Amino acid sequence: MRMNMNRWTSALVSAGVVSTAALLQAEEAAQHPVVSALQSTTLSGYVNTSAIVRLGEDSALYGRSYDGVDKHNGFNLDVVSLALEKPLDESDWSAGYRAQLLFGPDANLLGSLSPLAGSTGDFALKNAYVSLRALPGSGLKLKMGVWDTIMGYEVFDAGNNPNYSRSFGFYLEPIIHTGLLATYDFADWLTVNAGVANGIEDRAAFNKINSRVDRGGSWDFKELSYVGSVVLTAPESLGFLQGATLYGGIMYGGFGEDAAGGNDIINYYAGATLPTPAKAVTLGAAYDYQANGLFDNSYANAIAGYLSFQLTEKLKLNARGEYATGSPGAFGTATGERAELLGVTGTLDYALWAQAITRLECRWDHDLSNNKIYGPNDKNDAVSLALNVIFKY
Repeated sequence: MRMNMNRWTSALVSAGVVSTAALLQAEEAAQHPVVSALQSTTLSGYVNTSAIVRLGEDSALYGRSYDGVDKHNGFNLDVVSLALEKPLDESDWSAGYRAQLLFGPDANLLGSLSPLAGSTGDFALKNAYVSLRALPGSGLKLKMGVWDTIMGYEVFDAGNNPNYSRSFGFYLEPIIHTGLLATYDFADWLTVNAGVANGIEDRAAFNKINSRVDRGGSWDFKELSYVGSVVLTAPESLGFLQGATLYGGIMYGGFGEDAAGGNDIINYYAGATLPTPAKAVTLGAAYDYQANGLFDNSYANAIAGYLSFQLTEKLKLNARGEYATGSPGAFGTATGERAELLGVTGTLDYALWAQAITRLECRWDHDLSNNKIYGPNDKNDAVSLALNVIFKY
């Protein structure tokens, strides 16, 4: 390879400050955009495992997302995640991407298969989008492809949640959308998200990639879904409240289970995180409401409170209390009566190994409607113990 050096660079090489090999690598990267792109690409992911014991007789569980009865009384591989990402840099017209691939049983439960996919095969795409910095100096960022929902206190990736099991509110929320999302930072304390995505093909396929809505006749904008959110973040001037967040979001989901269509599915979300004067204690709250998610004019809602207490340098207690109600059939309940559920979850997180999450969790669910939904012998209660071990890289 022929290398051109100016006098200053030549002097640095002669003095031994810069090696010829380093210059060759730098010039090669400059001449090959693919090499430069790979150098700025990051690889990350995790392996998520669990062991769950159900106390008492086995039965159906309701409002559970990724810790249902199929995982009880044994050891589980939950999911393996592999993500490639080139994040946006600070340059004008910066471009990047993210692709997150899932392997394992939870990949099937995500339900992101496109209409052309065959069997599930323990594989799913969770993220696959191109990110763009638009209008230099304006703070506008765009994502096009498959991106995470912009609402919710909890997320799919279990290691990023305070508890292992997901909340009743998470059960109501979409996880991903296929479309275009715009994010604008008006100030350090104010961020607005707005997006348009494919509509909801049927009520059992919220997360299907490349979904299509067919209401019959010519296409119109009612066959799309629209999402928006506002995020407020407390500045440093507010003292111990610095970093507190207040979040509000909505999804108006274009829906068409058949040619006649149906009422559009609407999700509302409000949430907050709140530091306290006691640095070891953090509080949180979340509220979810879904309209028409089961059938026309149905409803479901859930409210949750969170407490995180750093007991020692390595030991943390995360607690969640929640209350949920809904139309008959909400949260997967099988009775013809109105659903009314109470949930209490306690999680001990012990950080002993680097890059590993190890936590022990106890969850109690209670049927407040007295429909005896938790198994034989007319049970209103369900209790489970879970050990969750995750390695993140």
